[in-house]
Amino acid sequence: MFVSDPLAVLGQLPGVPEAVEEARQAVDRLYRHRVLRRASPAVSTESSLRGARASASLEGVDVSLDALRRDEVHDPLVQGALRVSAEMGRLGATWRKAPRQVLARLHTVAAAGLADQADVGRPRSGDATADPLDLGPAPGAAEAAARMENLLDLLGSPTKAPAIVLAAIVHAELAVLRPFGTADGIVARSAERLTLVEYGLDPKSLAVVEVGHLELPYADALRAYLTGTPEGVAEWIRHCAAAVSLGVRETTAICEALQRG
Repeated sequence: MFVSDPLAVLGQLPGVPEAVEEARQAVDRLYRHRVLRRASPAVSTESSLRGARASASLEGVDVSLDALRRDEVHDPLVQGALRVSAEMGRLGATWRKAPRQVLARLHTVAAAGLADQADVGRPRSGDATADPLDLGPAPGAAEAAARMENLLDLLGSPTKAPAIVLAAIVHAELAVLRPFGTADGIVARSAERLTLVEYGLDPKSLAVVEVGHLELPYADALRAYLTGTPEGVAEWIRHCAAAVSLGVRETTAICEALQRG
């Protein structure tokens, strides 16, 4: 049976509407914080820094915020995460129109120093060997490419699903397909944040959703998604909604620290 809006169907899976609404309300409360009237750019910058740190940590490289602020960390994966965070602000307007181009750019920025120059920004032609989350073998290159085409089609199709649902599917597909073979997790989490920004939930990129993923059982939620069952997919989307809510909590702490001076 053909489903004209598959994302809307996913948005109605058990527990998903409630989790999505809770996250949306959390974001709405954050945007009413008085500090954002005068310091929204500073909050967004700090959110990006904390997001990059958390994203690198999910890949197995844990560093302190203080070390990042002092520019003392030279690990290529951490540097890639930082570059991606800086690059996202320039890619938002292109995300809806040319997502393939944006993903290639994100990987080029993230994988510098991790992959051969000839391979950055290009879909892998062989097997993906990196598996930092112990998810098991990734699909072969041909299957990954076919599923990426489906994902890109999905991004370009109209949907009534909330931004969180679309962001969750974009994130999961990139994370489990590992289409580039290096730094795929960094790219996946960046694409999720871009989707939350460009599809209207968090237009100022304030919520540190990556910290939410770090605090939650991230790999377990992705394994649930990998089952392909409605229950597993629902668990993943609920996880992403909870990550947004926790990311809002992190950003609220940033706002309150700025308020105290």
